[in-house]
Amino acid sequence: MIDMPEVRGKLTANRLLADLTWLRVGGPADWMFQPADTQDLADFLKALPASVSVFPMGVGSNLIVRDGGLRAVVVRLGRGFNDIKIDGNRVRAGAAALDAHVARKAGQAAVDLAFLRTIPGAVGGAVRMNAGCYGTYISDVFLEAKAVTRSGKIERLTAKDLNFRYRQTDLPDGWILTEAVFEGPLGNSNELEVRMDAQLAKRNMSQPTADRSAGSTFRNPAGFSSTGLADDAHDLKAWKLIDEAGMRGAQVGGAQMSEMHANFMINTGGATAADLENLGEEVRKRVFQISGIELEWEIKRVGFST
Repeated sequence: MIDMPEVRGKLTANRLLADLTWLRVGGPADWMFQPADTQDLADFLKALPASVSVFPMGVGSNLIVRDGGLRAVVVRLGRGFNDIKIDGNRVRAGAAALDAHVARKAGQAAVDLAFLRTIPGAVGGAVRMNAGCYGTYISDVFLEAKAVTRSGKIERLTAKDLNFRYRQTDLPDGWILTEAVFEGPLGNSNELEVRMDAQLAKRNMSQPTADRSAGSTFRNPAGFSSTGLADDAHDLKAWKLIDEAGMRGAQVGGAQMSEMHANFMINTGGATAADLENLGEEVRKRVFQISGIELEWEIKRVGFST
């Protein structure tokens, strides 16, 4: 095993990852590093041999770690990266700050980032995948971000650098986002709280929030998220294509496509990563047979199979 650089944070060998993902599956990572701060992260990456893979992991809300685990250093940001600071209508948030917390704190300051309230996960992942719902995306409110490169340099990133698109950006592999700055429209804090409460209630009625899931399993072929409005078009929505292919409720082992929302995959108890991924591939196959449309995974799958 490679000698690891000295750190001020926490470095753990052979760290099991299942308990860190919302789906509760996955084997071990060779190493997990939880840096004390940005400089600790930069020094570590600079000293780490270039041959060693690095995988940034947030709260595991949109992730399947395969049963064989990861031959990599998993970097997981914690307390040193979850500050939320507000100046006027600008919100600076650490990459480990939960999206829901950012929305709530911004709302208390009358800054409208309400769309983040129902998005699972943390700011780093939200920026990386241009998260969005109800017709608003990270790209609509993004000003800038900071990241540490694989070689340990601290870089400032603009929207042009990231090249935001539906559920993707051009953030290079191995780069780790440490913070982002958003600019939201000013509103009324009480009205924002009411709207966010309504969004939560709507989500809880339509999505299996009490189950172990990882959010939307597949991207919408339409290329945009649901707006939540009465005139929202459902053509080329992943859930509708899955429904039409007869795969709502389909199961492989302990993995199931939710009866409540066909585009949500859940661990009913005892599922392996292989169960989940095999179910997803079976859904993709069946949807293609019925509609001729090839669904793209929205859940990130990493690691090795057993």
